[in-house]
Amino acid sequence: MENKDLIAQCEERAKQWLSPAFDEETRKAVEAMLKNEDKTELIDAFYRDLEFGTGGLRGIMGAGTNRMNKYIVGMATQGFANYILKAFPGKQCSVVVGHDCRNNGRMFAESVADIFSANGIKVYLFESLRPTPEISFAIRQLGCQAGVNVTASHNPKEYNGYKAYWEDGAQVLAPHDKGIIDEVNKVKIEDVKFEGNKELIDIIGGEMDWDYLQAVKEAMVDQDVILRQKDLNIVYSPMHGTGRVIIPEALRSWGFQNIHVVPEQMVIDGNFPTVVSPNPENAEAMTLGMKLGTRLNADLVIASDPDADRLAIVCRNAKGEWEIINGNQTCMMFCWYIIANKKKLGQLKGNEFLVKTIVTTEVIRKIAEKNGVELRDCYTGFKWIANEIRKDEGVKKYIGGGEESFGFLPFDKVRDKDSPASICLICEIAAWAKDNGKTLYDLLMDIYVEYGFSFEHTVNVVRPGKTGADEIKQMMVDFRKNPPTELGGSEIAFTRDFQTLEKKNADGTVEKLDMPDTSNVLQWFCTDGTKVSVRPSGTEPKIKFYVEVKDPTMKCAGCYERCLAGAKEKLEAIKQSLGL
Repeated sequence: MENKDLIAQCEERAKQWLSPAFDEETRKAVEAMLKNEDKTELIDAFYRDLEFGTGGLRGIMGAGTNRMNKYIVGMATQGFANYILKAFPGKQCSVVVGHDCRNNGRMFAESVADIFSANGIKVYLFESLRPTPEISFAIRQLGCQAGVNVTASHNPKEYNGYKAYWEDGAQVLAPHDKGIIDEVNKVKIEDVKFEGNKELIDIIGGEMDWDYLQAVKEAMVDQDVILRQKDLNIVYSPMHGTGRVIIPEALRSWGFQNIHVVPEQMVIDGNFPTVVSPNPENAEAMTLGMKLGTRLNADLVIASDPDADRLAIVCRNAKGEWEIINGNQTCMMFCWYIIANKKKLGQLKGNEFLVKTIVTTEVIRKIAEKNGVELRDCYTGFKWIANEIRKDEGVKKYIGGGEESFGFLPFDKVRDKDSPASICLICEIAAWAKDNGKTLYDLLMDIYVEYGFSFEHTVNVVRPGKTGADEIKQMMVDFRKNPPTELGGSEIAFTRDFQTLEKKNADGTVEKLDMPDTSNVLQWFCTDGTKVSVRPSGTEPKIKFYVEVKDPTMKCAGCYERCLAGAKEKLEAIKQSLGL
């Protein structure tokens, strides 16, 4: 019966899309879904409205309320415009609009610009594709009230998305996110002002690139190291996306002179023809770069994802083979280097702080504590890191922050993940290592020897569609009702539940967690340092398990393989404990 109701509900919603407010192509696509006996596509396209998650709006392109198309984008923008005008009454508001290399990106961005301008809001529209961090930078630089970036980051090619930014250059947080959603939910298709006011749209480009590249230099710690190692052999790939011009230029502006690009991946293409998925977390996406790196005997291979907010690094291990550095290791190296070298150069004044997300490796905490630098934990998503910067702006100095999913921000002029600045900084770190007769891999081993070995792995359980969403919801309910008593043989010391903001200790005592909001995340910490975090993704149909395993017996670089093998065994045991 329930399924019949759902189909009827979806048919009802789909029929509204047959009105003249929608173009012929859209109406035909909806008619085909309605006529099809198999209602799967209809249900998936209309069972809900595409809504703001942790990353704004993101979905598969196509007709329907649960799809990315100009109508959903239009209603979101109209609602966003209404909210901006309410939030800043009597002010001439302005916004920045950008997009990446994805299919329909330019069309969506121009449509967004038209709607804002039709509502009397001044628009700075980038002339062509630009990195996400540059959009964030431009909002601050131009003193705008908000911004939109049309991107689906590292998602597969079928996706596009819409990131909403506020006046500080960060993605929207409470209360604005809820306020925008309320406004968006009130909008009907006939309310959307699609006809733009061209007088209110300014096209921006080169001059903003220049300002942004100047700002990126603020992430530099030690230029002398770069000048001594300016011939560091670097291979870079933009993965068909927005880093293609900006990142080689940024590297040159820092003083690096030996930069090679992966020619096949310098081609702008929203179909990402050379990779299965344009996600730097997937080793496969780095294949072409590594091939070129081998041919050129490169020191390291680097890539940015399509919207150039995240980075991936491949360096040579002790055997001279390519080794992919994961997101936790990347974040760890950044934090270690920033602290160690700012300290050595006398740049630490005692009011600095670092930020990491709650699911990112705890080794960073050890590094910060040992060096007397404050470390803050925040929720997943760079808007929360930006929130920490904003809270203490002008009082304390932000020196870096990152997350396990290959994102880092080494300076405060931007309020989102920034691969141009991070790539320049990781090349500086590689130059520093080379200056000291080491590779990035050697540096990583040194950190493990000093602070303890740690292995991190994310298990993604994918459950698409309406049934999948329900299943993921139920998994979280079950974990709260019947929490695990052990993880891979390790005794649980305490549990953190960010939905109730409570820390429950093994002895039954309960403490309050100090966080700016609640979140559907559970964490289990074991007596031996094992940590498991579980959270449903805000942007994709999956639930993620972040596992961290420790081994205090790593006393030298030669112990690494043994510790790694032991940790992988432990991971399998943990998966069994969780029924994965």
